[in-house]
Amino acid sequence: MQIFYTPDISGIQYRLTEDESKHAIRVLRMNTGDEIILVDGKGNLFKGRIADPNPKRCEVIVDDIQKEFEKRNYNLHIAISPLKNSDRFEWFLEKATEIGIDTITPLICARTEKKGFNTERSYRIVESAMKQSIKAYRPVINEPVKFENFIGKQDYKRKLIATCEGERVLISSAYNVGDDVVILIGPEGDFTPEETGIAIKNGFIAVSMGNSRLRTETAGIVACHTINHLNLTL
Repeated sequence: MQIFYTPDISGIQYRLTEDESKHAIRVLRMNTGDEIILVDGKGNLFKGRIADPNPKRCEVIVDDIQKEFEKRNYNLHIAISPLKNSDRFEWFLEKATEIGIDTITPLICARTEKKGFNTERSYRIVESAMKQSIKAYRPVINEPVKFENFIGKQDYKRKLIATCEGERVLISSAYNVGDDVVILIGPEGDFTPEETGIAIKNGFIAVSMGNSRLRTETAGIVACHTINHLNLTL
């Protein structure tokens, strides 16, 4: 089943954009009556069929709407340092979206090497991953924020900071199933001791990803998967 991202959909009839129309009709060779799935990134999944297979303005008739499609009962926010290698950070965006995440914040830390961030390209990546994994919710990607400006403004029930040093517990010991959670993932070289100390003073719990020393993007995926896996028991 082919899935298309249609953020402005409303009603029972929808016209795909020219790019999406071309992809559906020229590339996928879809035709009148073929089934199609549309997602709006806001939790709605639309099942429909091709009414007019025009490669420039393909018309779709919606037959069924599933609201809050696979909505989770918890909110996962990962604030993660951008990476010098953009491909690795984009890999994190893609895989975290496939696994399941609500919000991503690029976190500028003392040891962050790359401050820039391409929000538009990042959204294209998560939109593609959302379609590939049949998700109806598009993760929110915030603009980059400095560590010190982010740390004191979080009101999540669980606040965790992943670090390689000091006294730590496993995520499974610091997290309760069903809780909304924000997790901080630092840059190559980890958070500074000062940053970890500030986070703990602001109610964050220091957590470990296990015995291995992980790359930033790997730690982000482990954190994302762990929270999702723990909530599979519900």
